Amino acid sequence: MIRALYDWTIGLAQSKHAIWALAFVAFVESSIFPIPPDILMIPMIIAAPRRAFWFALIATISSVAGGAFGYMIGSVFFESIGLPVLDFYGQTGHFESFQARYNEYGAWAVLIAGVTPFPYKVITILSGATGLSFPVFMVASVAARALRFFLIAALLWKFGAPIRDFIERRLGLMFTLAVALLVAGFAAVRFL
Repeated sequence: MIRALYDWTIGLAQSKHAIWALAFVAFVESSIFPIPPDILMIPMIIAAPRRAFWFALIATISSVAGGAFGYMIGSVFFESIGLPVLDFYGQTGHFESFQARYNEYGAWAVLIAGVTPFPYKVITILSGATGLSFPVFMVASVAARALRFFLIAALLWKFGAPIRDFIERRLGLMFTLAVALLVAGFAAVRFL
C-alpha cells in the first residue's frame, strides 16, 4: 500500500496539476497522509529549478495549515473519544502528568518533528490533544516546516539533480543529527 501511495505521489509531480497536488499532499501529510511532500517537491524542483522557492513556500504554507488541522483533530477527538477512554481505565491522572510535561517542551517537539523524519502528524495531533498553546504550536510549525522545505529547495536550486540522492537518502539523518546537537547544546547550557 505504501509503495502504491509513493508511486501515485511521484505521478502527481509530473502532472499539469503538480502545484495543487503539492499543496494537497503537504496539507494532508501534516495530519493523516503517510508520504511526505518532499517526495513530490523534489522532482518538481529538479524539473523547474527557477521555481524552487515558490514550491517551498507552497509546501510550507500548506503543511502548516495541515498541521493546524491535525491540531484540531487532536483537540476535538481527544475530548470526545480519548478522554472517556482514559476515564474508563482510570488513567486520566497519568495523561494530565504527561500533558504538563509535553506542554513544557511542546515547542521543541513541534520543531523537531517538523524538521526531522519523525512523523509531524503525530505531533500535530498530540499538540491538540494536550492543549499546547496554539500560537506556540503555529510559530514552531512555521519555523520547522520553512527550514525543512526551503533548505531542500536551496540545495536543489544550487546543486540540481546530483543532490537528489543525498536528499532522498540522507537528509533526514542530517536533520536529526543537527537537531540532536541543538537540543544537547541547550541542555548543556541549562545545566551549566
